[in-house]
Amino acid sequence: MALTIYNTLTRLKETFQPLEPGKVKMYCCGVTVYDYCHLGHARSYIVWDTVRRYLEFSGYEVCYLQNFTDIDDKILNRANAENTSMEEVSQKYIQAYFEDIRRLNVIDASEYPRVTENITPIHQLIAELERKDYAYAVNGDVYYKTENFSEYGKLSGKHLEDMQAGASGRVDLEDLSGKKKHKPSDFALWKAAKPGEPAWESPWGMGRPGWHVECSAMIRANLGETIDIHGGGGDLVFPHHENEIAQSEVVTGKPLANYWVHNGMVTVNGEKMSKSLGNFTTIRELLERPIDPMVIRLFVLQAHYRKPLDFTEDAIYSAQNAWETLKAGLLFRYHYGEQLGWKETDLNPKTELQNSQINSFQVAMDDDFNTPGGLAVLFELAKELRRNANIITHQGNTEIPSEQLKQMWQTLVTLAKVFGLEILSPAENKNPSEVISNEEILALIEQRRDARKNRNFASSDSIRNQLQAVGVNLIDQPNGETRWYRE
Repeated sequence: MALTIYNTLTRLKETFQPLEPGKVKMYCCGVTVYDYCHLGHARSYIVWDTVRRYLEFSGYEVCYLQNFTDIDDKILNRANAENTSMEEVSQKYIQAYFEDIRRLNVIDASEYPRVTENITPIHQLIAELERKDYAYAVNGDVYYKTENFSEYGKLSGKHLEDMQAGASGRVDLEDLSGKKKHKPSDFALWKAAKPGEPAWESPWGMGRPGWHVECSAMIRANLGETIDIHGGGGDLVFPHHENEIAQSEVVTGKPLANYWVHNGMVTVNGEKMSKSLGNFTTIRELLERPIDPMVIRLFVLQAHYRKPLDFTEDAIYSAQNAWETLKAGLLFRYHYGEQLGWKETDLNPKTELQNSQINSFQVAMDDDFNTPGGLAVLFELAKELRRNANIITHQGNTEIPSEQLKQMWQTLVTLAKVFGLEILSPAENKNPSEVISNEEILALIEQRRDARKNRNFASSDSIRNQLQAVGVNLIDQPNGETRWYRE
């Protein structure tokens, strides 16, 4: 089955055909770095990280760019409020972005172009638009002529006559006055400098870029005139992505992206997330509760990326329980591999996979990145491993051959990694195999047996408690033997 992707532009699922066989050029709109990332950011970047991981799993070489908007009114307002500079604010929150998003096991993009590093490409694009009569300058500002682009609105389905100025929330009141713009739907490509604000020289005077032109210029400068996939949140369809298309395609005469892909929004208890409602949650606030980062990834991936995602305490609790099931499966090797005779040299998750499970996983993911369907395969494997773990714990063996169990575990680890669901930190992965060896466990059990024979029950109980403290539980059998298992 070939990969199909829902294309916002055509409103259809389409078979994915990259521009260059075996390679994918992908761009996702990044954050404006004036504050800490919130749940909406977490969802978006987990989604695009998973898309990238699956494309690479499918054999593609992926070049993935995600920008940083490091000049914006919001950044300048934060700098003024904190009596600091635009550069200091940007750098602070770029660093915070990496701290937060890496905790969610999001792989770094191939590149992170910044607006302030791409001023020359922005100038070039605006100048070309002006030459083609798609832009006009007014007192140091430059605006895009939306009425000259006959296809304007093709991504969002909106019509020019229905559009109002200020839809992006990033325009000045002057722009809305009608004194500068020819049409209310026209948008700023270049903004004239204001006193005390950072500015760059340009053919139109000192100023800084408009928001929409930045991504168009960075894509063209770093990836070329047409890319395979352009991703972003659903709130960016209009006006941001609509304006990107208008700017880029009239200059190049080519599609900006062959597939426009958008993730759904995050709500909190059914309401839009906002600071005014008091339900605004940043990634770091959430993780400091604390919550295992993998629970957040799992929570995000349990919903299809295009659907709304409602953040509730019940949903997080459910994701927590689900992660415990997956984690038990991922740790199966550490708890039972030695007992089953697995050798370290045999444990390569890239080999000896269960093809039927791999195929089921690919069928789900090839259907527009259907992560809930993919997770169903993971849970099937994890539950079967857990069932066999219980049998081994209480009976000492299982009817399923050791090699088959090894295949299950290796398949689970491989597919979970596609979703970024891994045992990450030393604290999380401090499983008993790293705390106490099997030999040490058996020696303590022998000491406990001697203590029981000598009716030294205090010593016997102490050893049991010592083992429990490192996650090893004992089961005394009627025949006098003692079985043990790791939590």
